[in-house]
Amino acid sequence: MGLYKFRKELIEKLINLNYDIYISLPYDEYFSQLQELGCECIETDFNRRGKNPINDIKLFINYIKLIKKIKPDVVFTYTIKPNIYGGIVCRLLKIPYIANITGLGTAVENAGTLQKLTVWLYKIALKKVNCAFFQNSENMEFFAEKKIALGKHRLIPGSGVNLEHFCVLNYPPYNTLEFVFISRIMKEKGIDQYLEAAEYIRNKHPNTRFHICGFCEEEYENKLKEIQNKDIIIYHGVVSDVREILKIVHCTVHPTYYPEGLSNVLLESSACGRPVITTDRAGCKEVIDDGVNGYIVKQKDSQDLIEKIERFIELDYEIKKQMGLAGRKKVEQSYDRNIVINEYMKEIELIKNK
Repeated sequence: MGLYKFRKELIEKLINLNYDIYISLPYDEYFSQLQELGCECIETDFNRRGKNPINDIKLFINYIKLIKKIKPDVVFTYTIKPNIYGGIVCRLLKIPYIANITGLGTAVENAGTLQKLTVWLYKIALKKVNCAFFQNSENMEFFAEKKIALGKHRLIPGSGVNLEHFCVLNYPPYNTLEFVFISRIMKEKGIDQYLEAAEYIRNKHPNTRFHICGFCEEEYENKLKEIQNKDIIIYHGVVSDVREILKIVHCTVHPTYYPEGLSNVLLESSACGRPVITTDRAGCKEVIDDGVNGYIVKQKDSQDLIEKIERFIELDYEIKKQMGLAGRKKVEQSYDRNIVINEYMKEIELIKNK
């Protein structure tokens, strides 16, 4: 999903320049759409959260066979396992490669044996990398402290946002005040804090509505049904075009404490002219000027989230609208996807000219 939604424009750019594009990824609903762009897609099964070493060895061997067969001029890798195993293969086969650190992930962020192992593997994988792109400065500083790929670091504005696709949407009329949570329904994305805030605010301000969009982890299925039956939230499931939801809401709430690179939810909401309430963690706080285009809250703090939502409720309608437009202005200046594409093209030219 991420390759199509967040890197489609880069792929199109390369195809228009007559590059042959091969994509190794698990099969999903976007597989055929990537093929329609002109890519050759190779189905590659792996569990991005799995910790089974046998499966990881199989993935590593698969990458060896694949890269030997294709003999690419350059390899792009995204997310932890492709970065590590794809990076090691490219190093062994002396293939130029560019890695994108799309977030540390819990394996790297949380101290312990798994972090030590992952850091050690990253050191091996990125030793000969041509460029390691980072989506926030804290992730880049972490790699610098661990002496991984020193001298190869480049900071980019996340995946950027397509400003034409995510254009400014009309701000909804103020019959009810609508909030939305857009994310995978999992603990680290702050769903518990959102549900607690929704229940408190709905009881105090009955003219509010709290929407939820995203794939639901099994452990939250019953809880969402129960809370929806109490008329506290409206769960939409997975929404293919998030703009349809953004059309009807006044504010996006993203109380995550997951180790993200840079939140696409925030970029897309801001691009559409929606104020955002999010946490003070790397990958989120960069998008928000507190009190200007949204509010920043403490992580795992339901009370702070409630206070910021109430502060937003008390704002005049026109101020809410202007807050959303301030978000749009910020993404236009700093998070246009073309910035990311241009950075990739610079690195490709450097590789070509070596």
